[in-house]
Amino acid sequence: MKLLVTGGAGFIGSNFIHHILGKYPNYKVVNIDKLTYCGNLDNLEKVENHNNYKFIKCDICDSEKIDEIFEEEKPDFVINFAAETHVDRSILEPYSFTNTNVIGTHVLLETAKKYGIERFLHISTDETYGSINNGKFKEDDILMPNSPYSASKASADLLARSYFKTFSLPVVITRSSNNYGPYQFPEKVIPLFVSNLLENKKIPLYGTGMNIRDWIYVQDNCEGLDAVLHRGDDGEIYNIGGGDEKTNLELTKIILNELGKDESHIEYVEDRLGHDLRYALNIEKVSKIGWQPRHTFEDAIKETIKWYKENKSWWKKLKKEAFSEYYKKQYNK
Repeated sequence: MKLLVTGGAGFIGSNFIHHILGKYPNYKVVNIDKLTYCGNLDNLEKVENHNNYKFIKCDICDSEKIDEIFEEEKPDFVINFAAETHVDRSILEPYSFTNTNVIGTHVLLETAKKYGIERFLHISTDETYGSINNGKFKEDDILMPNSPYSASKASADLLARSYFKTFSLPVVITRSSNNYGPYQFPEKVIPLFVSNLLENKKIPLYGTGMNIRDWIYVQDNCEGLDAVLHRGDDGEIYNIGGGDEKTNLELTKIILNELGKDESHIEYVEDRLGHDLRYALNIEKVSKIGWQPRHTFEDAIKETIKWYKENKSWWKKLKKEAFSEYYKKQYNK
């Protein structure tokens, strides 16, 4: 079995590659990644010489190069992680999100159709649903995205679904809640806050900190994606949530406590434009194919913080090289 993983040098993609190569000794993985600011081959240092792993630098919007890769590699499965993902950046640079998340996904779908792949797993996000005050989103709820990022992901979801309905391409879509764990680029809230505190800097908390997110440990998400890839039904959408809801303020206090810091390190900043209040996912559907999250937030956040404490050289280089002047100002760099 050969898997073509797009965006495999990113946070979730690299963790997924580690998971697949560790679990399936007969699987081959071809990783294609453009290596934008958040694509980092250091994430895959432990597998870079693995006999069943291959990396190709490529932009998924480059249809000619993508066609060449499909022709040469002949993948069985395509797992599409490649995306611009940071909401703040989508507010500043929305066109890049449309280009990668919509056009890039379209290129992959069209090429997968041409080469008749066995399964196309498209990785999406709970943010496509918008915000929910009560209850939890189900897979057939209306999409109401509120940021350029989530709108671009919702658009890609609809394209993927259309290729199943119109062309019978075996597409499966997953929508995951907020991931955390090793190798997450330090513009996202948990690695940003942890790394700032390790540098004895303040941490920027949006608004009042009352926005609520459902958190899932990245290993649990990878196992959920594995389950959907192998046992999901064509044309279906599966929510993958951790069931650990926290306000941003609660999350902040947990991180402060773990690092022995007090609340004087919090800097309340102007709220994000269009900031969704709450995300929550109903995971009954994916549980029917045998998946449940294994890690509690209380245990996994400790492991996550420990990882960032032990891998300072990994994130310090990224914060030095990849943050724009805007982020240096916004995040006290």
